[in-house]
Amino acid sequence: MAIIKQYDKRSGITYAYESHSYWDPEKKMTRARRKLIGRVDPETGEIIPTDGRNRKKELPKETTDYESLYKKLLKKAAAQDALIESLKKQIAQLQVQNRIDEQ
Repeated sequence: MAIIKQYDKRSGITYAYESHSYWDPEKKMTRARRKLIGRVDPETGEIIPTDGRNRKKELPKETTDYESLYKKLLKKAAAQDALIESLKKQIAQLQVQNRIDEQ
């Protein structure tokens, strides 16, 4: 087993592979199986592990707690209703003041 570094001309990235040699009885010659380990950092020469598909690891999906969401929405709706009522009272007061000022 050996670690092989291979440079990709298209992307300009050097990849590190784990190579394992074995005997192929059909072709009567040695063959190699390679497994991608990761990218090689050009500055430090360190191998950065990848999954081989250039995808980021998915975070576990959270279960949705609909009851707590519903309660939050009810609180928000109640606060908005209270705000609407107070604004209606202020509008009524301003209209009364405007009528008094006009007379």
